[in-house]
Amino acid sequence: MSAGRWSDLIPRILSAVVMVVVGSLEIWLGGIWFALLIAAACGGMVWELVRMVAPAQKGQALQLGGMTAAAVLGSTLLPATWGMSLLVAPVMAGIFQMPTASRVRFGLFGLWIVCAGFAFVWLRNEMGVLWLLWLIGVVVVTDVAGYFAGKIIGGPKLWPRISPKKTWSGSSAGWLAAAGVGLAFAEPSGLGLWAVPLSVVISMASQAGDIAESALKRRMGVKDSSALIPGHGGLLDRFDGMLGAAAAFLIFVMFF
Repeated sequence: MSAGRWSDLIPRILSAVVMVVVGSLEIWLGGIWFALLIAAACGGMVWELVRMVAPAQKGQALQLGGMTAAAVLGSTLLPATWGMSLLVAPVMAGIFQMPTASRVRFGLFGLWIVCAGFAFVWLRNEMGVLWLLWLIGVVVVTDVAGYFAGKIIGGPKLWPRISPKKTWSGSSAGWLAAAGVGLAFAEPSGLGLWAVPLSVVISMASQAGDIAESALKRRMGVKDSSALIPGHGGLLDRFDGMLGAAAAFLIFVMFF
C-alpha cells in the first residue's frame, strides 16, 4: 500500500477537525449565528461557482457571492414564502451577468446552493438540533465510509467518465453506513424504521450532489472548485454532498 495513496489523509483530517469544531459551535448556538455561518458558506460557494463557469467574470464573483450571503441571511429572517422569493434575487442577477453559455449552469447550481442553505437554517430553527445532526451524520458517514471502502476495497468505478474516483464499493458502503445512522435515529425521531430507508435516500442524494459537482468541474476543466480548504479543495468540493442532502430533505418535507 503506497504512501501516496493516502497522501491527502492528514490535511483532510486536520481540516475536518476545524470544520467540525466550528460547525458544532454554530449548531449549538443556532439562531442568527448558525444563519450567518450558512449564509457565508453559500456566498463562498457562489463565488467559487462564478469563477468556474465564467472565469473572465472574477469581478462579478465577489459581488454575487456577497449578494447570495445577504439573500440567504435575509431569507431566514422573513416568513418562508417571502424568504424563498428573496433567494431567487442573486440567482437572477447572476444569470443576467453571465455569458450566454454559462447562464444555465450558473442558474441551476446557484438555485441549488441557495435552496440548500435555506433548508439547513430552516431545519435547525424549525425542526431542531436532532434532525440537523441526523442529516449531517448521514452525509458524513456516507463520505467517510465511501472514502475508506473505495481506497481499501476498490473495484468497479461508479461513473468513471464523470467521477473517476468513485467506486461501487464506496457507494454501497456509504448506503450501509447511512442505514446505520437511520437505525440509531429511528427511536428518538419518532419515525421508527422508516428512518432507515429515508437515511439511505438522503445518502444517495448526497452522492448525487457530489457527482453533479464533479460533472461541472470536469466540464469546466478544473480539478477543485477552489483551494480554500486544505485536503478538500473548495467549499463546493467539501459541501456538495450536504447540498444534495439538504435539497432532497427540503423536497421530502414539502411533499410528505
